[in-house]
Amino acid sequence: MSDYPTIPLRDYREYPLDEMRERLKAFYSEVSRRRTVREFSDRPVPRDIIETALKAAGTAPSGANLQPWHFVVISGPETKKKIRDAAEAEEREFYEHRASPEWLAALKPIGTDSNKPFLETAPYLIAVFLQKFGELADGRKVKHYYPVESTGLATGILITALHQAGLVTLTHTPSPMKFLNEILDRPKSERPFLLLVTGFPADDAEVPDIARKELEEFASFVEL
Repeated sequence: MSDYPTIPLRDYREYPLDEMRERLKAFYSEVSRRRTVREFSDRPVPRDIIETALKAAGTAPSGANLQPWHFVVISGPETKKKIRDAAEAEEREFYEHRASPEWLAALKPIGTDSNKPFLETAPYLIAVFLQKFGELADGRKVKHYYPVESTGLATGILITALHQAGLVTLTHTPSPMKFLNEILDRPKSERPFLLLVTGFPADDAEVPDIARKELEEFASFVEL
């Protein structure tokens, strides 16, 4: 039995089978258009749109419902420049020294390098942090369970929500990302998970002509 007070499952909706299929087809059609973009417009995006997308991310399931994430939304040009400078320093170290030949070969078709102008051009950067533990009102620490998995689920919903709104995103993961704690004044107990760049695409934005795996390549069904 749960120690939480319980309420009836009023918000659940069951649909007729045909409607289930149509709803899923429509959702798949919409989400299949999502592409990672590296060329952003500097057009402003109303803050309330970002706030609603973050609320959607906050509905993600999490270990023991402890919601071990924190999102820092950056729009100020001064802070974006600091983040770009720090990220590009790490990226240069990666491309010139840390990356294996195999990794560089995998990245070559995509055309990425250490130059990251989108970190200043896009109207918003969202720094996603995972929290290893929380703190109660009396100062006691509470361990968070499955923080990586939980934060990943929340981030996936955030990306989908922003796409639903008509924005594009880029998941950026310079390594290490400890500079985000310092620049954004986040505690050491939080670990940077990724930087999500979001906004409108540039008018001349292009993306690699790549395909996604077919269902049979990434899913299997066990029926015995």
